[in-house]
Amino acid sequence: MQQSLSPFDIGRIRGLEPARERAGGEQVSPCGACSVRHLTFCAPLGEEELNHVSRIVQNIELHPGDPLFDEGEDATHLYSVTAGAMKVYKLLPDGRRQIIGFLFAGDFLGLADDEAYAYSAEAITHSALCRFPRRKLEALLERYPRMERRLLGMASHELAAAQEQMLLLGRKTAKEKIASFLLSLGRRAEQRGQTANPVSVPMSRNDIGDFLGLTTETVSRTFTQLRQAKLIALMPAGRVDLLDVEALQDIAEGN
Repeated sequence: MQQSLSPFDIGRIRGLEPARERAGGEQVSPCGACSVRHLTFCAPLGEEELNHVSRIVQNIELHPGDPLFDEGEDATHLYSVTAGAMKVYKLLPDGRRQIIGFLFAGDFLGLADDEAYAYSAEAITHSALCRFPRRKLEALLERYPRMERRLLGMASHELAAAQEQMLLLGRKTAKEKIASFLLSLGRRAEQRGQTANPVSVPMSRNDIGDFLGLTTETVSRTFTQLRQAKLIALMPAGRVDLLDVEALQDIAEGN
């Protein structure tokens, strides 16, 4: 169920140039041309402030399965996803993997309370990210309080999502979990200005299981049950058509 990023998007990101001057000496930052900037922690900044950000940022590209960083590594950088899809996970003492989140354009990752990353990150699809040196970004956050407030707001949202995930893992049945998961992907796509239905599901059944605390077989069986009940339809390129959103909402709420 993987969906690649279009070559146009990757090419656009790779081709961004350093800040250049307009007539009259005004600096134009490549960050100003970012199509997802309104979703990122850079959103509150003006052109002059973006010039300072562009001086410390590096654009990187990952292919499906490429690691970004591993749990326990020195937390030297912070990242903002500009295209594609990422997963973040922790390895349990018994060797099992618990995926703790899926990240899309506009999301950030790499914040750490200490000097090490608390989780691992890996690309699901062809992805592009902005990479910020941690110390230099911290200096900019002190310089631009609006960006710091935006980042704190996004961190608060991430905490709320983690709390919702705890509810998913602890209280819901397999069918309730899958319905909730599909609806949440639709809401997040809508927030990014994308189509909420059909919803893009670029992650594998195994990834979904590791996120929801289900076996791969249970995930596949539940998708089949929802399809046979004509609540969803499986489409090409990893998309799922939500045929009866109201019924899926009832299932997600345990009704």
